[in-house]
Parts: sequence; structure tokens; C-alpha cells
Amino acid sequence: MTTEVTLPPTSASPTARQVWTRARGITLALVLLLAAAVAIAVIRSDTRHGELDPRSADPYGSRAVAELLADRGVDTRVVTTLDEATAAAGPETTLLVAVPDLLTAPQQSRLHSATAESGGRTVLVSSGSASVERLAPGVTADPATSFDSTLSPDCDLPAARRAGTADLGGIRYTTTHLTADECYPSERLATLLRIPAPSGDGDTVLLGAPDILLNDRLDEHGNASLALQLLGSRPHLVWYLPSLADASAASEEDARGFFDLLPSGWLWGTLQLFIAAALAALWRARRLGPLVPEKLPVAIRASETVEGRARLYRKANARDRAATSLRSTTRTRLAPLVGIPVSQAHAPEALLPALSAHLQGDGQSLHTLLFGPPPGDDAALIQLADHLDALEREVRRP
Repeated sequence: MTTEVTLPPTSASPTARQVWTRARGITLALVLLLAAAVAIAVIRSDTRHGELDPRSADPYGSRAVAELLADRGVDTRVVTTLDEATAAAGPETTLLVAVPDLLTAPQQSRLHSATAESGGRTVLVSSGSASVERLAPGVTADPATSFDSTLSPDCDLPAARRAGTADLGGIRYTTTHLTADECYPSERLATLLRIPAPSGDGDTVLLGAPDILLNDRLDEHGNASLALQLLGSRPHLVWYLPSLADASAASEEDARGFFDLLPSGWLWGTLQLFIAAALAALWRARRLGPLVPEKLPVAIRASETVEGRARLYRKANARDRAATSLRSTTRTRLAPLVGIPVSQAHAPEALLPALSAHLQGDGQSLHTLLFGPPPGDDAALIQLADHLDALEREVRRP
């Protein structure tokens, strides 16, 4: 009969220190990512608040030019919907579109139809390839952006000649209109383009950059003169700030998907990141060929090896393999103690009778202990290890 030996309880659950050690790297990365996102949001909200808004006195706002126009008898009205913008178009009105690329294709076509025969002036600020072909047919936006800050007129447009040098640049344009005024060229492409209407009344002006309208740049070079002449040619100025909340943007025929909202060049950027990740994986790879065994340079204590293997078993949730290893090792050590060869240690018909005769115990309980099913949880595995240890101590007792 076997004697039960009570061993101190062993816990398989990780301690709070172990949990923190494992999770601190991910936690730190998440904290840094969140802090960077908050910092970027704060910076962008501080520096770009009210950009190109004639009511904003921020550096990137346009309140200064609106005040100067008011002194000259030009009233400025801000609109945020396409219906208001098209209704305001007329021969006595200058319509400024702040961010044309925010408009959907149906909105752009509708706006062009309303302004083409209005007899007024339409000013498009930084109109890119997503909008210029519909708002100004016959004009193409060059994909290469100009970074020149101060340019000379180099054209016959009276407003440009009187203003002189100005801060333009940005998007550059080419046109098929023979009567167009191409001003402030950067590498022979215009950054200010004026296209007369076919009817002879009204025109469309394209600005490659918004700098001449900003509060912090208005007093430099000829920016103020050029802005006042372009926006003050008519007694009324309608300043259109396109909004994503505009109901006219919810057109089913122009529903923009996720990929349409991504900036140009994202596909090449993603490909470059993929190639960089593949190269990094090849550089960091450790198993480019078969495993080669080598002798360890130092001696490792058996307890450390056992503990390391136990941790691997626990991480893989391999209680069955752990129990098999414990039972196999116990049977191998018990066989010589009860007088049978080690080669028969794993045969129940040879080991169990010899072990029962030595202990004078129940063979059925020994069979369950040495050849039974794997434990169902960690607690059962620990209990199995305790019982195997107690059995081996009982057999070794003189």
C-alpha cells in the first residue's frame, strides 16, 4: 500500500511581476503611440485652425485680406454649402473656392455649370488634378509641386504687373486656352492662371498656393496688392469653404471608397514598406539552413534545464507531454529498484506486478498513477507530480 506524502503547494499561475515584465514593452509602445497621436492632433489644431477662413485671425487664416477688402467697399460672405455657392454666382460676384479638391465629381460639375455663364469671377485656390479638369476644362495640374516661395509675374496681366513679385508656387498649371494669362512661372509652368470666359464676361483664376491670402504672409512682397486686385474686382466676394457635412456631397454615383481617400502615392509607399520588411526579415533570420548542434560553452545546472522545459510545456499548454515525461522518468527509475530490467519498465504487465509485490499495494491505483490518462488541468498535473514523487520515495525506503 502506497503512502501519501504531502508536499508544499506549487503555483503554476504567473505572478504580477511576471505579467508586468511580459507586457511592459507593448504597454510602453502603446503609451508612446497615444502620446504621439495627441501631440500631432494638438499641433495641427493649433497651427491649422481656421485655415483660409476670412473670419480667422490665426496665422493661416484670411481675416486680414477680408478687412482690407471691406475698407474698399467689397463685402465678404462665407458659405459652406454648394447650394449657397451656386446661388450666389453672378456678374457682380467673385466666388472663391478654398479647397476645390474636397468637392466630389458631381459637385465640381455642378459648380462649373453655375459659374461658366454667370459673368463673374471664380478663384480656385490650390486646385489639384482631382478637381481642375472639371472646374477649369482645358487646364491640367502638373504632378510635380513647386517649392519656390517668391516668383516674378512674367506676364501681361495688369494685376500681376502692378503687384510685382509675390509668394506663389505650389501647384503648377498648363492650359490649351490661347487667350489665358500664364503668370508667376516656376520652371516655365504657371502658378497663377487666368482664363477668360468664352462669352467675354467673367473669368476663372487659378492660384497654385494660398500664401497671398494668409494673414502672416499678406504684408510680404506684392501679396496684398495681388490679393486685393484678384478678389476686389467686383463689389461682392463669396468665400466658399467646402464642408464634408454638405448634403450635396452624399451622392450615390460618386461614393468615395476608403482607397479614394488615401493620398496619392500610397501604393508605392506600401510596396516600399513591404520590401523593407522583407529585407529586415532576411537580415534577422536565424534558420536559413538545417539546425546544427553545438556544445554549450558553459555548464547549465539541471534545475535550470528542467525549469526551462517546464516553462515551454506550460506556454504550449502541453500537460499531456509533461505528464508523459514525468511518468516515463519515474518508471525508468523504479524498474531497477523492484528487480526488473529497464527495457521492461514501460510494460505494465512486467512493472506493475513487481511493484505491487514490493509495496504490497493495490495494482489498480498504481496502473492509474503510472499509465493513466493525462491530467485535465494544471492543478491535476501538480498533484500527479507529487504522487509520483511520493511513490518513488516509498519504494526507495529501506
